[in-house]
Amino acid sequence: MHEAGYCHGVLHAVEDRAAGRPVARIGVRVGSLHRIVPAAFEQSFQMMAAGGVADGAAAEVTVVPVTGNCGSCGRQFETADPPVACPHCGSFDIRATGGDELTLEWVEYRPAGGG
Repeated sequence: MHEAGYCHGVLHAVEDRAAGRPVARIGVRVGSLHRIVPAAFEQSFQMMAAGGVADGAAAEVTVVPVTGNCGSCGRQFETADPPVACPHCGSFDIRATGGDELTLEWVEYRPAGGG
């Protein structure tokens, strides 16, 4: 379960941002090239966060695809894998962007004095 490795850095960022405030939920954008399974990421996050400010916090994961741009036909396409050829014309003249990001987008805190 390689998601645990990614959770370590995300949890550190959450703890820094929270500055002691209790966390209810977080939102994470992760590129498809990381091969993260959202349910496994949330499970790993909850295990690592136990006992800290994010104890019990939900992790909402949005998987971001790779975007390919074809230099031959000019079309744009999305894929979960690094593109080898344009799915529209078969050209190898493509440029891939994205799909490799890992971003803590937002943190939602628990109400003061509440659960």
